[in-house]
Amino acid sequence: MDPELEAFIPFLPHMDMNDPVAARKDFAERAAAAPAPDTSRMDVEDRTVPADPDVKVRVYRPHRAQGAVVWLHGGGGVFGDLDTEHPWAARIADLSGAVVISVGYRLAPEHRFPAALDDACAVLAWAGEHAGELGVDPARIAVGGHSAGANLAAAVSLRSRDEQGPAICFQLLNQPGLDDRQESWSARNFTDTPWFDRDKLAAAWRHCLGSRPATPYAAPARATDLSGLPPAYIATAEFCPNRDEGIAYALRLMQAGVSVELHQWPGTFHGSQAILSADVSQRQNAELGAALRRALAG
Repeated sequence: MDPELEAFIPFLPHMDMNDPVAARKDFAERAAAAPAPDTSRMDVEDRTVPADPDVKVRVYRPHRAQGAVVWLHGGGGVFGDLDTEHPWAARIADLSGAVVISVGYRLAPEHRFPAALDDACAVLAWAGEHAGELGVDPARIAVGGHSAGANLAAAVSLRSRDEQGPAICFQLLNQPGLDDRQESWSARNFTDTPWFDRDKLAAAWRHCLGSRPATPYAAPARATDLSGLPPAYIATAEFCPNRDEGIAYALRLMQAGVSVELHQWPGTFHGSQAILSADVSQRQNAELGAALRRALAG
């Protein structure tokens, strides 16, 4: 493991995925204690996207933005919100120069699949319809996210393709959770990895799916046809249960004729890029912004 990251492991908080309400409260308190991001080079506005039900979003508009990304936070589909994602969304906007539309989607287990996906799709449609107001080209709208948010971004891409929905020019999938079957080597063997392990992974899927079988829109790895999907940047962490399914999805996208950039980060664990002082985290975050900037440059 990267020595700069390893030094932080004893201080990582314990997240109890079996108690979603407590996990949310703990996550929100820690996020609130983090330094406020620098938003001086952008306009930040809370909006409501009309849907059933309405979806709260926070729009980050850098000056002279080129395109937009519908941004979906992580948290296993169980925790996270517009406030906890605020530092990340602001950082993505700053690094990429893109308008970031951060989505406050509904959470499990109170709102199981497909609630979060419906919210994300509603926001994508809204972004396309309001591109002129947002100051972006409707042909330059991407989807992206971390972890469970990356799952949603992949699922939005699949559903939009299948239903001839709004055009998506790019998908940015950071440490995506894509396969509920948990049969990959990393999903089976990473039982004691920092921050996120097999048990937490299983709990997240249980909360999101309940007793319903997974469809490809819940677990994109189950999709049999990956052709015609947007170009992708996929990043995985070495010590992450999701690692192998992210790599496998990247390979399958390539085999289906989709352009893919795949970056496997050695010495890292799931979510370790939140340790901003580490050199590898700085490189990871810069890469996410740079990949998005390249994709939206047209």
